[in-house]
Amino acid sequence: MTALSKGLNDMSFHRDRIEQPGKYPFNIPALRGLTRLKFHPAVTYLSGENGMGKSTLIEAIAIVCGFNPEGGSKNFNFNTRSSHSALHEYITVGRGRKHKDGYFLRSESFFNVATNIEKLDEEPSFGGKLIDSYGGKSLHEQSHGESFWALFMNRFRGDGLYILDEPEAALSPSRQMAMLTRMHELIRQGSQFIIATHSPIVMAYPGSIIYELQENGIRQCSYTETENYKVTAGFINNHEQMVRILLEDE
Repeated sequence: MTALSKGLNDMSFHRDRIEQPGKYPFNIPALRGLTRLKFHPAVTYLSGENGMGKSTLIEAIAIVCGFNPEGGSKNFNFNTRSSHSALHEYITVGRGRKHKDGYFLRSESFFNVATNIEKLDEEPSFGGKLIDSYGGKSLHEQSHGESFWALFMNRFRGDGLYILDEPEAALSPSRQMAMLTRMHELIRQGSQFIIATHSPIVMAYPGSIIYELQENGIRQCSYTETENYKVTAGFINNHEQMVRILLEDE
């Protein structure tokens, strides 16, 4: 793998500025004790169970980096429904070099991004259509998985900061594996990824930094130490017994 220069170096959480630490989002368990997260120049993962704050944290990082809370590139500024937390007001990021490209994929609101693209393309413009950057076919005329894949293959151009919240949500296991190949191509072109995910496949990029968000805070761990890997591997390697236990009558 080629040597990489960092774009986003780290994130600092300024706990001393918080006036009401008992309120959301500051009462999220994983934020306890958080002061700083270091980012890998290629891939940094946020892993953990539902409700631990992965999406809240990655959303705050994206907003501080200049992205729209609902997703898209830095040029998107639409607002369907304000649901983002105030966490971004209490964090700062350390930057190295500036990437030429960037995108925030928030799986739950990608539909809104697709709708905004269509609205913008209806307006008079001297340039080309926005949808051309996504492969030229309406994202609403594709399945959820196909539209995600069009984003990865067409809109991500390399030398970019790509912040992804649960990108596996619409991807089959085989497409998740193909996503690793696409990530590797983009990383070789100077890109950096920060990804919140449940998927042991998506989380398998070698040499990455993995943070697991837990009830007692955030810990850095290896791939095979993550709860998502252990649960998935345990089920697949012993699925018959696991299903019997899960379906057993009381």
